[in-house]
This record gives sequence, structure tokens and C-alpha cells, in this order.
Amino acid sequence: MKTTSRSVVRIALLVLGPALAIAPALAQSAHIVVPVDTVQWSPAPPVLPPGAQLAVLDGNPAEKGTIVMRLKLPANYKIPAHWHSTDERITVLSGTFNVGMGDKLTEPGSQALTPGGFLYLPAKMHHFAWTSSPTVVQINLEGPFDLNYVDPNDNPMTKK
Repeated sequence: MKTTSRSVVRIALLVLGPALAIAPALAQSAHIVVPVDTVQWSPAPPVLPPGAQLAVLDGNPAEKGTIVMRLKLPANYKIPAHWHSTDERITVLSGTFNVGMGDKLTEPGSQALTPGGFLYLPAKMHHFAWTSSPTVVQINLEGPFDLNYVDPNDNPMTKK
């Protein structure tokens, strides 16, 4: 019985193996290459405080699916406490990205991440960020992208 079961598994692997190996290649219809000098920066959406720039490298932030974008922040930029509906993964590309957890932006107790630093934030985790020098981060997430301020008065779209 063991010999027969092993033989069936081996035959199945021989038959299905090549199909399973090429499936990921067939699922992706095109590749994306973005040299650093061709990144297209635009003003960040108005849900963020003025002064930031955003570049979408892959995906559509308004739709469901994988999104890769970069955020360019000037020195002394602050993003008040907020949360997102989906997990967020941030990699620091340049500068220093200071991040903290909680319901209010407080510089003491936040952690400084320098180039190569990584941050994973599960959905709905309250967090904030600030910079002391120009900083660029890359954000990977599943869309659609949203940003919900812990204190609605911090939302630049509702401020007068």
C-alpha cells in the first residue's frame, strides 16, 4: 500500500509540477520597472497635511488590490494619530521617519527609523509619524487606501 501511495504522489508531482511552477508567471500579465529618476511625484491627497508628495508605483489606491506607493515628506512634517482599514508595511528609503503608537502625536517615546528601517502596522492600529529632515518612505498595502484620524479635528479636509 505504501509503495502504491508513493507512486501515485510521484506521478501527480510529475504531471502537476510543471503546471504549478509556471502558474505564477501566467497570473502576472506584465512586469513593472520604475527607475528612481522616473518616479512621478504629485501632491499627496488632501487627507494628508499639506506639503507631502505621493508617487504610486503599482496599483490603484482607490481600488481593491495590492498597492505600492512612496511618500516624500518635508522636514518637520507631522501626520497626527490615525489608522487604516488594512495592514500597512513601510520601508524608509531616505531621511528619518519617526513613528509612535497611540491616540495622540507625541514626539517623546516615538521611534526613529533610518534608511532600510521597516515598520509593519496591523489594520486599525493607532499610530502617528513625524520627520525632522526630508524623508521618503515606501508603503505597501492592500487597497483601497484609507486614512482615518483618531481625532476628526486633525483631518486637514475638515479644518477651516
